[in-house]
Amino acid sequence: MSQAARKHHVFEIFSSGVAEWTGKPIAFVVAFAVIVVWAVSGPVFDYSETWQLVINTATTIVTFLMVFVLQNSQNRDVRALQAKLDELILTSQAENSFVGIEKLEEQELTLLINRLEEQARKLRERVGNGHS
Repeated sequence: MSQAARKHHVFEIFSSGVAEWTGKPIAFVVAFAVIVVWAVSGPVFDYSETWQLVINTATTIVTFLMVFVLQNSQNRDVRALQAKLDELILTSQAENSFVGIEKLEEQELTLLINRLEEQARKLRERVGNGHS
């Protein structure tokens, strides 16, 4: 495994772990506790600009970094889900032409979705009228 691939792999493991941990209730409790400690410490620091700057800077940095971590995790989840859907399409009676549609332009995807919704509406009407 190359050095670049190893670093990429390490980031994936890290981002998965962070995404998993931050999605748990304990992460919320820890974040809430930090805010409570900060708020309670206000009188000690006379609600100074530095006191305010500490929480503003910390939350901004954490938010900024979490965007990248969570996006990486979400991208992998979406790719895995897409692979599963593609497998289901290929092994079913569904149209195999639907494999890879996630790469369509937005306008093409909208047209396809509209066509499918129309087909679903017609099917519901047929089923509702007692036809199969």
